[in-house]
Amino acid sequence: MKEKWFQKNRQADFAVLAKEAGISEVTARVIVNRGICNMEQFWQYVRPELGRIADPMKMKDMEQAVAILSEKLQEGRSIRVVGDYDVDGVMSTYILLRGLKRVQRELKERIPSNQRSRIDYEIPDRILDGYGLNVSILDQAATDGVDTILTCDNGIAAAEQIAHGKALGLTIVVTDHHDIPFEKVPEETKQGIREILPPADAIVNPKRSDCPYPFPNLCGAGVAWQLIRALYTRQGIPAEEAEELLEMVALATVCDVMELLGENRILVKCGLRRLQETSNIGLQALLAATGMEDRELTSYHCGFVIGPCINASGRLESAKQGLRLLLSDNRSEADLLAASLVALNEERKSMTADGVEEAVLQSEQRLTEGDRVLVCYLPDCHESIAGIIAGRIRERFYRPTLILTKGEPYIKGSGRSIEEYNMFAELSACKELFSKFGGHPLAAGFSLTGEEPELVEGLRRRLNEQTTLSGEDLFPKVSFDQVLPFSFVTEELLAEFDDLAPFGKGNPKPLFALRNVAVRSARVLGKNRNVVRLALRETGTNAANARYAAGFGKEYQGILFEDGDVFLAYIAEQFGEEAAAGLERGGTAAVSLDILFCPEINEYQGYRNIQMVVEHYRKSTAR
Repeated sequence: MKEKWFQKNRQADFAVLAKEAGISEVTARVIVNRGICNMEQFWQYVRPELGRIADPMKMKDMEQAVAILSEKLQEGRSIRVVGDYDVDGVMSTYILLRGLKRVQRELKERIPSNQRSRIDYEIPDRILDGYGLNVSILDQAATDGVDTILTCDNGIAAAEQIAHGKALGLTIVVTDHHDIPFEKVPEETKQGIREILPPADAIVNPKRSDCPYPFPNLCGAGVAWQLIRALYTRQGIPAEEAEELLEMVALATVCDVMELLGENRILVKCGLRRLQETSNIGLQALLAATGMEDRELTSYHCGFVIGPCINASGRLESAKQGLRLLLSDNRSEADLLAASLVALNEERKSMTADGVEEAVLQSEQRLTEGDRVLVCYLPDCHESIAGIIAGRIRERFYRPTLILTKGEPYIKGSGRSIEEYNMFAELSACKELFSKFGGHPLAAGFSLTGEEPELVEGLRRRLNEQTTLSGEDLFPKVSFDQVLPFSFVTEELLAEFDDLAPFGKGNPKPLFALRNVAVRSARVLGKNRNVVRLALRETGTNAANARYAAGFGKEYQGILFEDGDVFLAYIAEQFGEEAAAGLERGGTAAVSLDILFCPEINEYQGYRNIQMVVEHYRKSTAR
């Protein structure tokens, strides 16, 4: 697929920043390239300390929420936490349960044991209930004698349902982080839109336009954690106790693919340290079951090893299984639950592979018909994995992708988008097609108004007719930090890069470019031939100054994690079959590539060296 490469070009006095922070100018440039635009943000990034997290009371309605929950706990009213079935929802639910029960213990001397609040939870079933609050959950709460509903990671789009709950006499407090539903209004009003807020007793969501909280991009667990911090302060509980919940916030933030900048970066960095030495029996069991015990944990492990196991329970069975693991105080029980979650995740992987294969075939057909928004109907696909499949198809074809399945009782779907396409806004523009929808600019979930397959074609046609995506929008854009000669890469520089972690959305690993790199050999490794070890050499065309020339003639180790046969086929296509064969033999074929690379330390069997991980490549052109 054709790519557009471009260098990030944010401006700052890199020499001054480097001197003040005691880092190299290269690292200072990388930090500024992450969107750091003032000194406060710079120091928050360089020194990610919990003291830099804003006061939770700055959130709109936080005072009301804390007052309501404090009063209910003091009066012994029943409180039910209603979460969601993904990692963020499960972690948010856990945080609120733990926090409320801790406050309850603080109040125990003032409240007779037979008058203490009953605190429980409900997590919707993905298939039977769908996302978020619904009428049946609220009806059941009223039947059970629940006084107060406290949502987490949901509720902001449940205006009708909350109105129903209020009519039943329920007190309802919403904590959420999703985009606020809106409607268009005359252009003379502010921004031409009006937010639609549910009629809850308090709505804590930092994305509210009237919320003064300085960081709106927390995940659901981050908002829930701030609520518990505020509750603890109100009840005189040491703030440090809230830090015990940071590992859950870290997992949720990474798994919900939030930008790892600002407060999110602080929460994840601090949370990973706590996760490394977690006292939660359930997490201990899950780390052991996934082979992560005693390993240095990173955001990668959260997003691709631990998180998917918790997600699998909500996808294929019930998210309550994942929550029960976190709440478990018995290691034998936790081991069984963890093993079950790992097995469910393996089953999910197999189902996903089958769904992706079918979706690829449909997408290829849609592309020949000129579609720029891909809409695939997989009636037999488990609806819980539609979002995963949509993400894989988006990555493969770089198109906004919606995967629809035959749900109960309606056709249901999940979408994943590209930066140039605001999926939430595009779906909002045809909301009459949906019985339910919600999400973000880059992801959405929805139900159509019926179960007829024709509705899928109607949605496909509507989205493609109204899209303003141009051909240029449909080429992946790859940004890099700067052109960097291999000779600039030292172990000291790589140690500075390590301090930039955790890496993820918004805070990717440093990526550099180098033109006209001579490839001296390419050795394909691995049972599946999916690793290519490269011998790389800088050429004189990179000589901008004497230091650039320092590495000329020296050979550097490179590595490419890609199907080796695909790489060699590209070399054969661009340089000829003889050149490809020469690389495999370790000859001196005249192969010159432009590369984007991420340098790292490679340690193996006591041997330690610097290697360049090649992320993207293309044939060099003379310059």
